[in-house]
Amino acid sequence: MLKFIGTGLVCGLLIASTGAHAFSGEELARDARVGIAQARSIALKAHPGKIIDEELEKETGGSGLRYSFVIRTGQLKQEVGIDAQSGAVLENKTEGPNPD
Repeated sequence: MLKFIGTGLVCGLLIASTGAHAFSGEELARDARVGIAQARSIALKAHPGKIIDEELEKETGGSGLRYSFVIRTGQLKQEVGIDAQSGAVLENKTEGPNPD
């Protein structure tokens, strides 16, 4: 009986954790050479902080497929765009008005 309860708990945790790793545009990932984990790493090297939003989207510039990350550092939000084919940083700019 305990074996079945333990198995159920593990399955529940696996199902719950896979939803936490989903990102907007995930259906486009099959067309990307660079995976989301590698793109996150490149983005955080370009602008250290905490990723608060991420998506994979078709957008002009680069290969036309890019990961977009919003990274928070203190009160500042930075948008960093990573080309999904080459891993190049396409965008690294402050998002919204600059706090004074």
